[in-house]
Amino acid sequence: MILNISGRTDIVAFYSDWLMNRLDEGFIDVRNPFNPKMVSRIMLDDVDLLFFCTKNPTPILDKLKDIKKKVYFHVTLTSYKKNIEPYIPPKGRIIESIKKLSNIIGKENLVIRYDPIFISDEYNLDYHVKAFDKLCELLDGYVCKILIHFIDDYKNVRNNYCALKYKKLTEKDYEIIGRSFSESAKRHNIVVHTCNEERDLTEFGFVKYDCISKELAFKLTGKIYKNKWKARKDLVCQCVEMVDIGVYNSCKHFCKYCYANYDENKVSDNYNKHNPKSSLLIGELSDDDIIKIRK
Repeated sequence: MILNISGRTDIVAFYSDWLMNRLDEGFIDVRNPFNPKMVSRIMLDDVDLLFFCTKNPTPILDKLKDIKKKVYFHVTLTSYKKNIEPYIPPKGRIIESIKKLSNIIGKENLVIRYDPIFISDEYNLDYHVKAFDKLCELLDGYVCKILIHFIDDYKNVRNNYCALKYKKLTEKDYEIIGRSFSESAKRHNIVVHTCNEERDLTEFGFVKYDCISKELAFKLTGKIYKNKWKARKDLVCQCVEMVDIGVYNSCKHFCKYCYANYDENKVSDNYNKHNPKSSLLIGELSDDDIIKIRK
């Protein structure tokens, strides 16, 4: 089993103490987001890989030495300002944490996500070209891969249109991004790739590469994962099956493009229900919960 930690919230940034408690206890409980009385119990003995997705790896750096499972990291780092990413720590601090993380786990186990890309009057093509080039320069020698993703039409994206003011990308926009990003990455010995994108930019030197492909899963775990991730409905995505242990509407970064905070009014309420000693990320188990061991 591969745990996704997490596409639903930033567990590393806000809930790392809880995660370490669960690893010590040996199991994690996860409510079904569509049927809350159903709880999956994940036994850590059944877990082969911890796949971390975060925008701030700092809180877990000193804890990694105590994690006995194989780890793989995606760290999202974009150049947007506080009007788009209001509660992300200073980017320079994140860069330093990424370098430390690379030194701890090895750059082959770390992918940077420049994600999502959107174009507006403030964040125009020239802005992104310069920002991506600077990112490659700063991370030269610390990462092998940078993944890019374009903004999706999520509910929260539409709700925050007044802040984002994003424009539809043209073929010329894709070409400029494809050529300039490929050139920047190549100069710094970095592979730039896409996953789950219909416009994959391979004609400009990008590599089409699943976040956790069958080949990568075998390399990391020594096991063959045959099943495609059922949570992904898009036929473009061929990532192997994973189990997300996060909770929607619980990330306090409040990024304007986020899909996981689709009701921002619930975030503070959920965060206040968090107990680092609970088996659940948010809230507590109830007597009428139905708990099933997930294999």
